[in-house]
Amino acid sequence: MATRKGHRSATRRRRQALQQRAFAGGALLLVLLVVFWSAIWPYVLGAVVLGAVGTSAWWLWRTDRLLRSRDRAWRHGEEVKAGRRTLAEVDAMSGTEFEELVAALCRRDGCAEIRRVGGSGDNGADVRGRLPDGRTMVIQCKRYAPSRAIASHEVRDLRGAQAHFDADVAIFVTTTRFSRQAEDFAVNNGILAIHRNHLGLWNNGARLESLISVNGAGQGDAKHLRRWKRAYGKRGET
Repeated sequence: MATRKGHRSATRRRRQALQQRAFAGGALLLVLLVVFWSAIWPYVLGAVVLGAVGTSAWWLWRTDRLLRSRDRAWRHGEEVKAGRRTLAEVDAMSGTEFEELVAALCRRDGCAEIRRVGGSGDNGADVRGRLPDGRTMVIQCKRYAPSRAIASHEVRDLRGAQAHFDADVAIFVTTTRFSRQAEDFAVNNGILAIHRNHLGLWNNGARLESLISVNGAGQGDAKHLRRWKRAYGKRGET
């Protein structure tokens, strides 16, 4: 018990000694400031002014970054709203209008050098450009009725177009589903297959790059396929 009291007393004495030293140091600093104030006041004033300017510059920079970030988020939200269409509206588009929609969605998501090149002699490409990370891409667009499935040979044609244009990424976008063989070929050859369900997500604001991580998914199981055929018809399992 006596040892514990002695330890507390020693700790208290050390704390008091530190406080006394701090007080003495502060008093000495104050005396030096008073004595040498006429010589050092320009430096003290300069340090205060520089500190104030630096703080103001940092605050303005931070505010500018915050406002720019909010502006980008607002603009993206407005672009999503402006570009949002129901899949029924997409189904009513012409092939060219569908290609323009896909090009617009790419631009919305930060892709660069986007241009629609579909038409006669397009060599299997409807849209070309670059992903936000700089990789080149080639896109095939097929606006088919939902009752029709994308055949495997159509995806193989896109693989040929990718080789022809020496593109880093190939993307197949359609308003319907892929046949099992077509989807397997796409996944096994690194082709991004955007079927009707994923097109709906993309059209409603999901970013293109986010669809890469779910490639080969989303078409459901055999039960889902039976419901699809009941809803849209039984065209093609090629």
